[in-house]
Amino acid sequence: QVQLVESGGGLVQPGGSLRLSCATSGISFGAYTMAWYRQAPGKQRELVARIVRNGNTNYLDSVKGRFTISRDNAKNTVYLQMNSLKPEDTAVYFCNAEFLNYDYWGQGTQVTVSS
Repeated sequence: QVQLVESGGGLVQPGGSLRLSCATSGISFGAYTMAWYRQAPGKQRELVARIVRNGNTNYLDSVKGRFTISRDNAKNTVYLQMNSLKPEDTAVYFCNAEFLNYDYWGQGTQVTVSS
């Protein structure tokens, strides 16, 4: 059974930091491209950051320089370090694992940036 379990969301003030984690099980983690998406109320889900099996990364333009995605293949876990958070980063953040025809999602974790 495949599971992706996000954690680390919460309420933070503008300028603050959060670190999201996504622990996976039931997949050959090292083979998968891992990504974080987010969806704000009334908006479409968008790709925030992606890390492929060789460690290469890409980011949404609005988070470049503030967010860092990383993976620990020994722990089957992907992380999203979010710094200098802004109110517009408020959304539900979802973890995604993709490999060939396989595509799995976590349940999401709420991130709220507000004073």
